[in-house]
Amino acid sequence: MNKKIVKVGNIECGTEDLFLISGPCVIEEESIMMKTAEKLREVQEKMKIKIIYKSSFQKDNRSNLQFYDGPGLAKGLKTLAKVREQFGFPLLTDIHYPDQAAPAAEVCDVIQIPAYLCMQSDLLKAAAKTGKVVNIKHGQFLAPENMKNPVSKCVDSGNSQIILTERGYTFGYNDLVVDPRSFYHLNRIGYPVVFDITHSIRKYGIPSADAKGGAREFLPVLSRAGVAAGVDGIFVETHPEPAKALCDAASQLCVYDLEEFLKPLIDLHKLEVSYRPKISQPA
Repeated sequence: MNKKIVKVGNIECGTEDLFLISGPCVIEEESIMMKTAEKLREVQEKMKIKIIYKSSFQKDNRSNLQFYDGPGLAKGLKTLAKVREQFGFPLLTDIHYPDQAAPAAEVCDVIQIPAYLCMQSDLLKAAAKTGKVVNIKHGQFLAPENMKNPVSKCVDSGNSQIILTERGYTFGYNDLVVDPRSFYHLNRIGYPVVFDITHSIRKYGIPSADAKGGAREFLPVLSRAGVAAGVDGIFVETHPEPAKALCDAASQLCVYDLEEFLKPLIDLHKLEVSYRPKISQPA
């Protein structure tokens, strides 16, 4: 299958090398961000896996106005810039409004479109026109093959530097399900595909600080299923103390457990690549 290779810093996404997107869900105090980055750099060097550092300056879809929604654009980007300066990671953050695209692009290598917003034309156009890589999260409400539509909006806006990220479908009440067929359909669109594992285990309607707000027991099985199905990268939010995280506390992975978590995934990815079927694009 022909797939576009998308470059993020020194990382070539869409090759036979698995890459990782990781970091705290939302930007917290600087010490937490740096502690996470320090461990991620250690994992990168030891596991020989390229890492894009991810964290959000704003989470505009919190279920309650009392919940922490981030430090805001200016302060958040300043913190991310310090992470890059000290540790050298390429950076990813998400935007919710078109006027956030240009400032985010001054600091970050990847502009992420949240799943709920993946059909918002003005948001996609603004992200695309920055010239940065655009990571479009698969909406919980869309059939995976229909992700070709937000992709085409970016391409028509002059940017084909695109990554597609799966993060589960809305299924029943307050639950998500990951269908491995999605990875097949997303791959056929022709851009690198990422599996956002930690968001796929969220339990909606339950505060993320509640232990019942996520199903961490499914992280190993879902991650292995996605890698075996042929993803190019994995997205795992990490935090030094997930139970104390200010967002998605019930689903983030402890960054100190990341190395052991990755070992079987890297081995499985190598095996998957060696047996990867050659599937022609449809006429």
